[in-house]
Amino acid sequence: MKKSFLTYWILLLTIAFNTNGSAQKLITKTGTIKFQASMPSYEEVAAENKSVSAVLEQSTGDFAALVLIKGFRFKVALMEEHFNENYMESEKFSKATLKGKIDDFDISKISNTPKNFTLKGDLTIHGKTKPVTVTVKISKTANGVNATGSFEAKPEDYGIEIPSLVRKKIADKVKIDYSFSLSK
Repeated sequence: MKKSFLTYWILLLTIAFNTNGSAQKLITKTGTIKFQASMPSYEEVAAENKSVSAVLEQSTGDFAALVLIKGFRFKVALMEEHFNENYMESEKFSKATLKGKIDDFDISKISNTPKNFTLKGDLTIHGKTKPVTVTVKISKTANGVNATGSFEAKPEDYGIEIPSLVRKKIADKVKIDYSFSLSK
């Protein structure tokens, strides 16, 4: 628990935003990331993490999210254990991050109706960083914004090895869904 709290504050303090005193950040510590890597006719390979931290700088569109790998929950405990120990090596690579900028972001043009934006940035998983372009649906809420969407990632792009014994049971591309309710 202390590690989660500390990691969250480190994220907030180290995000490389060039902001001034009037800057407004929208934040969450309860964002959700779900991933699905199942193949038809095999056991479901899916997990969810409901403790994702994220920050959106309203004036610039700068965005950062941090997820602790050990926070993913599976339906099957043994699968969760294998995920952390064998695939993600979560003791060594404890977090994944997405840092980037939302193109043409203007908070004054956000309404209750979701609008698509493009986020360009760097996704770091398993110690490997790759550039990504992600579509983000953003809508206004009473205290901030909701940001939702999905994208795909290939485990091999991030140095995650899938043993040949189970290779056919795990999708080549992992679908990642995210949902953040960001507020002041």
